[in-house]
Amino acid sequence: MTAVRTAPTHELGAERLASLRALLDSAFGGDFSAEDWDHALGGVHAWIEDGRGPVAHGAVVQRRVLHRGRSYRTGYVEAVAVRADARRRGLGGAVMGALERVIDATHAFGALSASDEGAALYRGRGWRVWGGRIEVLGPGGVVRLPEEEGGVLVRPAGALALPDPGAPLVFDWRDGDVV
Repeated sequence: MTAVRTAPTHELGAERLASLRALLDSAFGGDFSAEDWDHALGGVHAWIEDGRGPVAHGAVVQRRVLHRGRSYRTGYVEAVAVRADARRRGLGGAVMGALERVIDATHAFGALSASDEGAALYRGRGWRVWGGRIEVLGPGGVVRLPEEEGGVLVRPAGALALPDPGAPLVFDWRDGDVV
């Protein structure tokens, strides 16, 4: 088994952060924006290294999600990637296992926005496609995001069962991709 390392952003240092960002830029084919990177910072990172540097990465950050009149501390997964030459070896699953342990210990539930390519990994780990509305509490109030519906997955953590899809998940506002 390959060792998965975990640490909060503030403990990574400039050199490791730069190498993780380079992995993400490469893995996403140049489609990993400054906002995407910003979304991955401030939480806990899980990564695997080999002799050439980072080979897999993911992060979980705290987001507030309103649901049925309550504000939940949600573990939101960001920036999951595996270097192209190391895919299909279980490294993404190993990184997700570490992130799920963080979510289980510190959040009401987990959430993430999955690409078509990544959705199978998450579904295979028990994450479920959110069947309800997705909204954001933006500067002008609550806005529905129908283009995000069907692409957000959730996972129970701790004692909380999955939220009720009859009521929307209302995410906190952020620049770039809101969800």
